[in-house]
Amino acid sequence: MTSAADLTQKTLPDNVSTLIDIILDENPMHKSFITKALDHVTDEEIDILDRYLEFCQSKGQNLPYMADSYLTIVGDTFREQLYFMKHKEYRHKSYADVAGHVYDDKDYMNKYMYGLAITSFLWPNHLDMGRLFVETAPRDRGGKYLDIGPGHGYYLMKAMELGSFDHFLGIDISPASIEQTGAILEHFKPEFKDKYELRLMDFLEAKELEAGTYDAIIMGEVLEHVEQPDVFLKRIAELAKDDAYIYVTTCINAPAVDHIFLWRSTDELEKMIEGTGLKIKTPLRLPYEGKTLEESQAAELSINVAYVLEKV
Repeated sequence: MTSAADLTQKTLPDNVSTLIDIILDENPMHKSFITKALDHVTDEEIDILDRYLEFCQSKGQNLPYMADSYLTIVGDTFREQLYFMKHKEYRHKSYADVAGHVYDDKDYMNKYMYGLAITSFLWPNHLDMGRLFVETAPRDRGGKYLDIGPGHGYYLMKAMELGSFDHFLGIDISPASIEQTGAILEHFKPEFKDKYELRLMDFLEAKELEAGTYDAIIMGEVLEHVEQPDVFLKRIAELAKDDAYIYVTTCINAPAVDHIFLWRSTDELEKMIEGTGLKIKTPLRLPYEGKTLEESQAAELSINVAYVLEKV
């Protein structure tokens, strides 16, 4: 049986090594992918993953559960990729199509969020998007910080480490996401307890959010989950200050169990962005592994993108 120690010369912490051993025991076909992932991740990032796994265990989620959460993401994504290859479209087209078996299913949503957090370290494209955020997030800016769809809470926690914002607001439609974000912040950032607020709400229906008041707005992996992503982008432009830091990630030709809006090229997506009162300051376009951007688009393979945006 292949173990994590066989895949890398890095010294892996026990939690990370055990997690990978369980993953490979359940899915040996994942060996090549994990090997390349371990080549890509730094020792510091491995240490962050180890501390996250320690936190999850302190909340009662053992490593077999965490491995199963990750493999749930892998398996669901593979099934949706097969559907996409056959039909050339995503399985679902509306929020109503996925709400019942994803966002409203607390058990599934918890697994989904834990699994997604692990992909932030073990999927190279996800790791690179996180690195862009770390590289570009303001260090010395105060004011109001808004995270739309914080999910597992990692980006919001990282913003507290990196920046000097006075107040942090995270909003999400999923109770499981709000709960997980609250737990990770309470554990890792207790000193910020009076500086952040988490609200269960629909972003477009949140009328109390004031136009032109936010110094930073982050929206990671949300646009592909909504029916009108251009409306979300226009609302971000409305809420942001003129010089706000804006960071957005999404994907192209990337089927998943709850992805409903399909872009077929980066040009298609970027034209939408430019029509919403925003412009691209720093783009990160991450093609399918081993392919160029052009080859990925021609073959309708998954592409991840991250953008630092600014108001026009």
